[in-house]
Amino acid sequence: MSEPTENKPMDVLKWLNESIAGITPYQPGRPIEEVARELGLASDTIIKVASNENPLGTSPKALRRLRQVLPETFRYPDGGAYYLRNKLAEVHGLASEQVIMGCGSNEIIEFIGHCFMAPGRSIVVSAHAFVIYKLIARMFDCRVIEVPTKGLGHDLTSMARAIDADTSVVFVCNPNNPTGTLVRQAEVRRFMARVPEDVLVVFDEAYAEITLSRMPDTLAYVREARNCMVLRTFSKAYGLAGLRIGYGLGPAPIVNALQKARQPFNANRLAQEAALAALEDEGFVRRSRRLFRKGREYLENACRDMGLPFERSYANFMLIKVGNGAKVTTDLMREGVIVRPMAGYGLPEYIRVSFGTESENETFVNALKRVMKP
Repeated sequence: MSEPTENKPMDVLKWLNESIAGITPYQPGRPIEEVARELGLASDTIIKVASNENPLGTSPKALRRLRQVLPETFRYPDGGAYYLRNKLAEVHGLASEQVIMGCGSNEIIEFIGHCFMAPGRSIVVSAHAFVIYKLIARMFDCRVIEVPTKGLGHDLTSMARAIDADTSVVFVCNPNNPTGTLVRQAEVRRFMARVPEDVLVVFDEAYAEITLSRMPDTLAYVREARNCMVLRTFSKAYGLAGLRIGYGLGPAPIVNALQKARQPFNANRLAQEAALAALEDEGFVRRSRRLFRKGREYLENACRDMGLPFERSYANFMLIKVGNGAKVTTDLMREGVIVRPMAGYGLPEYIRVSFGTESENETFVNALKRVMKP
C-alpha cells in the first residue's frame, strides 16, 4: 500500500466539501508559550494583551467551586445543563426553555448555521464585525451580504435596507469586536421595526456585563417572542475563557430548533459549575469594569501623547491606528508584548489591544513608544 507524502494529497481529500475547502481557519491571538519558543524569550517576561481576556483572572467564587468539583470530573456533565439554564433564566427573567448552552457563544453561532444557513440563503453582517459570522456562513455555502460601516460602527439603517428576499439571519455584534463601537437603544428600536418577521436577528453581546456604557435592552425582543437571539458568554466578565462556556437566549421555538443541532455534553461539568458560581460574583464584575474604564483612559491619553488615532471603545479593548499593523505587531512581539493585527478584519493599519492590569498597560505603552519611535 502506498503511503501519502507531503507533496501528494490523500485521495480522500477529493471528497472534501467545496464550501469547507475555500475557508482559511480562524487565527486566534497567539499564546504566550508559542511566542516564547519562537523568539527565545522567557515566558514570564511576555505579556498578552491580544485576546480580550480578563486581566484579573478568574472569578474567585468560580475558582473555589472548581476546586470542590475537580474530583467529580470522571462523571459526564448534565447533558441539559439543568441548574445553569434555570439560573440563567431566573437572572434574565425568562423560562429555562428559552436558554441554550454552548461551548462558548461561538458554538451557538454554529448552531444557527446548522439551522438557518444553506445554499440559496444569505446573511447580513457589518464590515469589520466578528469574522466568525462569515466563516460559519461559508461552511454552509450561504451568501454573505457585508454592509459598510458608519465610521467604524454598525450602520443599522443600511443593514436593514440590505436584507434580501433570501436573507435568513442578520448579525449585530454589540459592542462590536474588534472595533469596540456600540449601537444604542434608539438605533436598535428603529432597526427592529424594519426587519422582516421571517428574518432571525442575532445580537452577539459577549461584552454586555462589562460594557463601559448603557447597553440597549435587546432581551425585551426575546420577551416579546420576536425572531431574535441574544448571545452571552462567561469568558470576558467572569474570566472563564479557558472553560469555554456561553449561552443563547431566545423564544422557545427558536431555542428548541437550535437544540436539535447541539451535541450531547457540549457544556462540560467544570464549566457548568464554575459558571453557576460566577453568576454570584457581581463584585468581581464591578472590579473588572473599573479596571477596564481606568485602562481605557490611560491608553487613550497615551495615544494622544503619541499622536496615534484610536477608536473609542465600550468594551475591554481598543483599536489603535499605527500605520503597518502587521509590522508593529511583530515588533511588539520582539519586545515581549502580544497584540492582535487587524488586516484580517479589513483594517491593516490598526492593532487591537486588550486593557490589561496597570502594569501590563504601562508595559504595552512603553513598548509601543519604542516601536513607533522614528
